[in-house]
Amino acid sequence: MLLACWLPPRPGQGQPPTVARAAANTAPAGIGFPSDTVRSGSNSLSHRLPVLAGGLAVSYSATMYLLSQGWYTGERSRFHWFDDSHEWKQMDKAGHFWGAFHESRGAVDMLRWAGVPDRRAIWYGGFVGFLLQSPIELLDGRDPQYGASATDLAANFLGSAGLIGQQLAWGEVRLMPKYSFHTTRYSDLRPNVLGRSLAEKHLKDYNGQTYWLCADVGAWLPATSRWPRWLQPAVGYGAQQMVYNDVDANAALGLRPYRQYYLSFDVDLRRIPTRSKLLKRVFYVASIFHLPAPALEWNPRRGFVAHGLYY
Repeated sequence: MLLACWLPPRPGQGQPPTVARAAANTAPAGIGFPSDTVRSGSNSLSHRLPVLAGGLAVSYSATMYLLSQGWYTGERSRFHWFDDSHEWKQMDKAGHFWGAFHESRGAVDMLRWAGVPDRRAIWYGGFVGFLLQSPIELLDGRDPQYGASATDLAANFLGSAGLIGQQLAWGEVRLMPKYSFHTTRYSDLRPNVLGRSLAEKHLKDYNGQTYWLCADVGAWLPATSRWPRWLQPAVGYGAQQMVYNDVDANAALGLRPYRQYYLSFDVDLRRIPTRSKLLKRVFYVASIFHLPAPALEWNPRRGFVAHGLYY
């Protein structure tokens, strides 16, 4: 069982931590993990479920404690709300959706691995992403520089609901949100906020982040179709020239933030045939990322832009 959290620093007021990833030890047969590990009502339920519940409780409690003691330092205020829905071209909301979706995906598959019946696994695990990320708003709400965000909560909920809806409708994920990143020059203009090291830039520089939605079109095609299930069309969303939340502060640097839209394709690593259980688990976790590929971009400044290889 693998469970990891991604909690990036905030590049400005109202920017919440984005909890990133949760991966499990099972998935539908043919996707990443052998089907014989998922047996509802089997003896594995009595052994695996307590281990799973205990590991989740301990790891999440430790994460929340470390956040409260190390991340949210300094002065505390009374709990309050802050409307950050207009900031950062909503890139942080995309991050919340992405994080909650994959945490819920991991939880559902971990419950299946533990032997929980499929329907219960979907409902119990489906809201884990929302439950894991939302308490962070309590910490944000007591930080005088930020505040709890209703739109963050909405993005968390939609991420979990998106996973639940697909599992109930198809029994699998056919529309997969993914993430990619490339370095930009903007972090050098404000490194204390947008990051100094490469790891910090990954977490804090929204200019370099792109969020994708990849479609498993082969799942809707007839069984006789020769479309490779590993090849998936992808649409992406990003934004540029965001150094400050304030319009005037950006303008003083000669910057005007704008949105970017992409059309590309993605390789679904879960569909790559392999007999290695280790590789299957690696591919399962890595499937949260969009791999570099040619892309067609449209933005209001330059119109259509072709990229030979976009990250």
